[in-house]
Amino acid sequence: MDFDPLYTTPRADAVARFIESHYPVAGLSCCRMLHRGLNDVYLVVAANGERYIFRLSHHRVRGAADVQTETSFLAHLARRGAPVAAPIQTRDGDLFLRGAAPEGMREGVLFRALEGRAPDATSAADARANGVSLALIHNAAETFHAAAPLYRLDIDHLLRRPLTRILESGLVNDARARDDLRSIAGRAEKGIESFDNLTWTHCHGDCHGFNARIIATGEAAFFDFDDGGPGFLAYDLSVFLWAKVSFGRKLTAMWNAFIDGYREVRPIAQNDFEAAHRFVVIRHIWIMGEYASRVDEWGANSVDWIARETDFLTTWERERFDRLL
Repeated sequence: MDFDPLYTTPRADAVARFIESHYPVAGLSCCRMLHRGLNDVYLVVAANGERYIFRLSHHRVRGAADVQTETSFLAHLARRGAPVAAPIQTRDGDLFLRGAAPEGMREGVLFRALEGRAPDATSAADARANGVSLALIHNAAETFHAAAPLYRLDIDHLLRRPLTRILESGLVNDARARDDLRSIAGRAEKGIESFDNLTWTHCHGDCHGFNARIIATGEAAFFDFDDGGPGFLAYDLSVFLWAKVSFGRKLTAMWNAFIDGYREVRPIAQNDFEAAHRFVVIRHIWIMGEYASRVDEWGANSVDWIARETDFLTTWERERFDRLL
């Protein structure tokens, strides 16, 4: 009997051959996997010492990777001078490629590696730098028009479908916990609907503070835009706040520094700022849904934390919005 693969890991030497056959690189002296997770990421070093990152997209329950929109946006940002890791063109001038794997076609993008260090979670200067760079990206996004984006970072994408994935994953079996999740999601949706005229932009989608490198100038240069797309500006802000308060963290001072940095570049409407606090719940449900969708690949034991997350969600609601519940 033949087994139908859900996911395969390409060998590093096969990735190196793929890159050499399609990109104008000066020979490769090294190719090794850096990370296996929601994508496969490889470090690639050319014979002349130039360093690159090659990202191979995974298949996701939500659908195909929208690398067409992502790479077009990155190229636009680079032209506008925003600090980002821009995609490298192939010999044919393309910004991404597709390669065959046993489970189907997968999309690959080659980026020039960003120099610099990883941000420090407790550094106000690094948090501020993230805020400045996100604001620059939002400024540049005002002149970007996606041809045909596959995803919109709306309530359906960020909340309703992730909630369905969680409930269908088999990870949350307690009836009360399931009811609590539905109630929390319903209140979160109504909370966002209560705001008028929330700003819409092209989002990074995952600005949690570590999808960046702090370069020599002190700027935060961004990467990992594959969860981005047109969506709520308040959501893009909220991801940083979520990262400072979720999973037991108590780093709200970093959120304040982040917002100060953002406001140095562009203002934030009051509705957008207030909505960002509401979006923390939605972001957490989104990440729960992303991990729940990988249960068949990673195994239930690797993502069983999802069943315990109602405590964080209810605590955040009670502490921030108790008067409205």
